Amino acid sequence: MGTGTNIGRVRGLGSAKSGTHHWWMQRLTAGGNILLLLWFVFSLLKLPALDYGNVVEWIASPLVAVPLLLLVCNTFWHFRLGLQIVIEDYQHEYSRVVALVLLNFYTVGAAALAIFAILKIAFRGVVA
Repeated sequence: MGTGTNIGRVRGLGSAKSGTHHWWMQRLTAGGNILLLLWFVFSLLKLPALDYGNVVEWIASPLVAVPLLLLVCNTFWHFRLGLQIVIEDYQHEYSRVVALVLLNFYTVGAAALAIFAILKIAFRGVVA
C-alpha cells in the first residue's frame, strides 16, 4: 500500500478521513453535557420555587443565560453527531442524504428556537 494509507492509519483516520475527530467531538460534547446538566440541575434546586416568575428572573441573569445557551448548543451538537452516525450506518444512498439534510435542518431549527427563547428572556429582563 502507499504511504497515504499508512499516514492515515497513524493519524487515526478511516476511509472517511474524519473518524477520530468525530469520535472525539462526541466524547467532548458528552463531557460538556454532563458538566452543564449538573450546573443546570443544581442551579434549579437552589431556586426558592420553580414558578414562572422565579425561573424567568433566574434566566434573566447573564451568569445563568450564558451557561444555558452553552447547554443548548452543546446538547444539540451532541445530538446531531450521534444521529449522524446512526444515519450513516443504517441508511443507504438517497435516503441517507435526505435523512442527513433533515437532521441538520431539525437540529439547527430546534437549537435556534431554544436560543431565541433564552435571549428573549435575558434581554427583556424581569417585568414587574
